[in-house]
Amino acid sequence: MKKSNPLEIISNALGGEQGLRQLRNVFGIPSFCYKSPIGWIDIIAEENRILHASFSEEAPSSGPTFPPTLPVLARTIKLLDTYFAGGAINFAEIPVQVAYGTEFQQQVWKAIQQIPYGEVRSYQWIADQIGRPKSARSIGNAVGANPVSILIPCHRVIRSNGALGGYGGGLERKQQLLALEGHAIEKFK
Repeated sequence: MKKSNPLEIISNALGGEQGLRQLRNVFGIPSFCYKSPIGWIDIIAEENRILHASFSEEAPSSGPTFPPTLPVLARTIKLLDTYFAGGAINFAEIPVQVAYGTEFQQQVWKAIQQIPYGEVRSYQWIADQIGRPKSARSIGNAVGANPVSILIPCHRVIRSNGALGGYGGGLERKQQLLALEGHAIEKFK
């Protein structure tokens, strides 16, 4: 069973993503709903780092949740614009903070950040990178819990047999992201 992160729990308690966005407006939490060519990306920021950035199934009801005046939010939006225009960018330029992840999850997410644009690595590769060669299955769970899935690009993680594996934003989006980075999707089993 997939373990929910705190933002998912709060979002569900508030009646979904729209309720979470309304709560952010009330408390003035810097956030923005970015419209990418493959769906909305819900971004939550703090003073100088991104806390959450993942695909959302719901469009915002009233446009951006918060003006992207915070420098880290504006920089993230600019990089996303470049990325979706076909530019080879390094998302590691954006500081992220995932405070609630376990030590194991943090190790996995740090390893994912090392995968270059346009390349893929296996769950086993990540397991080897963090010194846990027999934990490829647990790696899959940690990858799935990534709350900044576009900035810590877990779409670049595939199975050792060449199959796509899973993706929190959906397999169709994973295929689209890999195609954007120059992969022929047919090559994945």
